[in-house]
Amino acid sequence: MDIKQAALDFHLKLKGKIEITVKAKVDTREELSLAYTPGVAEPCKEIAADPTKVWDYTGKGNLVAVVTDGTAVLGLGDIGPEAAIPVMEGKALLFKEFAGIDAMPICLRTKNVDEIVMIVKALEPTFGGINLEDISAPRCFEVEERLKADMNIPVFHDDQHGTAVVVLAGLINAVKVSGKDLTTLKVVMSGSGAAGTAIAKILYSQGVKDVVMLDRHGVISSKREDLNEAKKNLLSFTNPTDITGDFNEALVGRDVFIGVSGPGVLTADHVKSMADKPIIFALANPTPEIMPDEAKQAGAYVVATGRSDFPNQINNVLAFPGIFRGALDARARAITEPMKLAAAHALADYVVDPTPDKIIPDPLDKKVTEKVAEAVRLAV
Repeated sequence: MDIKQAALDFHLKLKGKIEITVKAKVDTREELSLAYTPGVAEPCKEIAADPTKVWDYTGKGNLVAVVTDGTAVLGLGDIGPEAAIPVMEGKALLFKEFAGIDAMPICLRTKNVDEIVMIVKALEPTFGGINLEDISAPRCFEVEERLKADMNIPVFHDDQHGTAVVVLAGLINAVKVSGKDLTTLKVVMSGSGAAGTAIAKILYSQGVKDVVMLDRHGVISSKREDLNEAKKNLLSFTNPTDITGDFNEALVGRDVFIGVSGPGVLTADHVKSMADKPIIFALANPTPEIMPDEAKQAGAYVVATGRSDFPNQINNVLAFPGIFRGALDARARAITEPMKLAAAHALADYVVDPTPDKIIPDPLDKKVTEKVAEAVRLAV
């Protein structure tokens, strides 16, 4: 199948992957009077007297805004808000299919952090949660932090935290099957943007203290004079021995490689230079940092990618529907670190007998959402 042409034909035929449907019939005058005037005035008055009743009388508690500025769309980069719509519609579709959550694409024609924050804050009366998507780093960090501080509904940047949750879940089981220990792992990470930063943070919170991060210029260390503030902040929880050097040097003797960067940056020789039973998470899409067969031939013990045509797919759909389902059901005001960790451990535990080729649940197993949601609710 020519996936490119098939995808174009698919989208051209549908003209949008989501639509609004109704829960109530309006076939009689009585039904019309209940759904709209004059009956609709009654819930309006109840909410006006007590704004918290908006959760009882409207769909707010099951409605999420999927918000982007179109600056970091998939692997396509800054392609603009219109071009981002198919991805945001796809995200909304996944919310509905996996968690029964109604979601609405909100694509903004602005890259200004102040404007994005102002607009999203103004949406709070309508939505029960905000899923930030495909906003480039480092602006995405400021956008999320400001919205979390100012809003009373969950705000979640899936590119950061959804990825981090699934990576942690997969790594828990990869460590289990390889006989390693999270607390003594030596990790090298290619990519220091939104996903890389969140992964490093969640691993640190789980006792992984030796993570060395790289960007296109090499190891991120205190010796570098070209670091922006976001990368300087990484040094508070990464590179504990302040090593320097390039990609080749950083990989020697490391237990784990996590790639959130670009295609082909990892070679067979790199894998051979790593510690015994190396664990490879090559997550660049659509072409990973190294192809699984090449990594396995070079000695990799566990290999995960972001692709559906290989074992161990690290896919955010394993995390965000259940996280939002649990948060919305609990009427949580935020998605906290304990909630994210609960989601990661629920994902890891879902795989009862992990193997090198089975460290993470199947992304199409919709029962996963229920387990993650339950864990998140209990962690609120």
